[in-house]
Amino acid sequence: MKNRFIYFILILAATLASCSDSFTDRPSLSGATVSNYYNTADEVRAATSTIYSGLAWSGYEARALDCIGEILSGNEQTYNGDDTPFQLITVSATSVRLSDAWKAFYKINGWTSSLIATFEQKIADGGDAAILEPAIAECHFLRGTVYFYIARIWGHAPIVTNPGAIALTGDFNIPRYYQNDVLRFALEELQLAEAGLPETDVPGRATKYSAKGMMAKLYLYQKDYTNARAKAWEVMESGQYDLFPDYRAMFNSSANNNNIESLFAVQHQCTMNPWGAGNQLNPDRGPSSLQTDEASMWELFRPSMDIRTAYEPNDKRRAGSIMEHGWTMPQWKPQKLPQADGSFTADDAAYNEFMKDGYRYDTIQDVKQGGTLNGTRSTIAKYVVGPGQKYGGEQVIGMNTGINFMMLRYADILLIYAEATLGEAASTNDATALEAFNKVRLRAGLPVKEVLTLDDIIKERRVEFAFEGDYWFDITRLGFAKAKQIIEAQNRGTVAGVVRVTGFTEDKMFLPIPASEVLQDPLLNEDPQPYYTK
Repeated sequence: MKNRFIYFILILAATLASCSDSFTDRPSLSGATVSNYYNTADEVRAATSTIYSGLAWSGYEARALDCIGEILSGNEQTYNGDDTPFQLITVSATSVRLSDAWKAFYKINGWTSSLIATFEQKIADGGDAAILEPAIAECHFLRGTVYFYIARIWGHAPIVTNPGAIALTGDFNIPRYYQNDVLRFALEELQLAEAGLPETDVPGRATKYSAKGMMAKLYLYQKDYTNARAKAWEVMESGQYDLFPDYRAMFNSSANNNNIESLFAVQHQCTMNPWGAGNQLNPDRGPSSLQTDEASMWELFRPSMDIRTAYEPNDKRRAGSIMEHGWTMPQWKPQKLPQADGSFTADDAAYNEFMKDGYRYDTIQDVKQGGTLNGTRSTIAKYVVGPGQKYGGEQVIGMNTGINFMMLRYADILLIYAEATLGEAASTNDATALEAFNKVRLRAGLPVKEVLTLDDIIKERRVEFAFEGDYWFDITRLGFAKAKQIIEAQNRGTVAGVVRVTGFTEDKMFLPIPASEVLQDPLLNEDPQPYYTK
């Protein structure tokens, strides 16, 4: 149908206003048609660009990522009542974070699926395949990535490739499919992306190597070590990526967006819209002692006591990830504003004096005068970009910053290569695996290792990717017995006392499907089915 409506990026305004929970939501219909649009590269790339943005990913990236990837794993702690069940691993199907993540992933699935169909129709109608096929491959990359996340979080899950048709029929009875089939679907999507994406593109766009890297991560999750090693090696051999020299700077300034280490990142812009394209981790992670009239800060999430003990002495990544007593950022100079009559309260004057030479994280100073005192005596530093331009930082508009969130970086490729080389062996001294692994350690200022074990690699991954939403997936892919051992040994308490998870059971390796989705589709409560017939 030449004049059928297509799903263009204007769908996003309607999507943001939607309160429907259905994972089969189809985007609202714009006035563009296959025949009158997508005739230039700019038009095509505009359609796919928004799917990289915070508009698409914020439902997962803002808070759900912290809860699922970090609090569940024992890396973070929270005082927020909505999120404490993740700390105790007693998450129910009514959790708002599960619902937010589910909707974000399936909306991205809907947008990519619709654009794939649209672009294929345009090619069939005589459109320029040279500009449309790479865009189709981008959509396959993004769709494959979200299904990889879906499979790791929920296990068995729906696979929906034509949400528009389902929404039009009104038949929402869609089953869960086996996790292995969801992973196979994700892999096939990434293989299509690998085949269709260019080797290079403008910074921030997915390339062939973005797909190879995500495939390496998926293969590792499946314990397909041969293919994981091969795909990681292809990225390494490309010569297009390297470790960014300053670990800390990668995570505290948008000036380093799309750096040489980034294979795939959510692209952010600092905007006035509080639910727009901005990165919203600054307020949820930043310390209250850094709050200004430009930047909100409420340290909703904080490092756990357990992650604080995971770092080796002199690890440079510690200060890049965690603010602790004595942590400083000299260029950040937050100041309290005067009262209406131009005077300062005694506390505000003391605060300004304390911060006059730059921001200091101090657990002894009075909290009204610049100190910070929470249950774990620490605050997350990653993706905190500071108090705003007026105070020596970059632009911050309330909750929003412009720093990209890296979902796949070159350090991961190096550690995947090392682990895949180890495979099922107890240890390895393979020279190439050691070189890859030690490259990560050398940037951190740590001594190299001469033999690697799985425990070495998992410990390295924990501190390298702390607060990036990955550790829960590392724990669960090790299998139930090892996951139980790791989780029940953790201190999830505060300085006031140790808290441990006891009775961790296998059913907690995956999270429940949101209750609102099951209410609309009771088949989600039934046993999973095969998606593939062979």
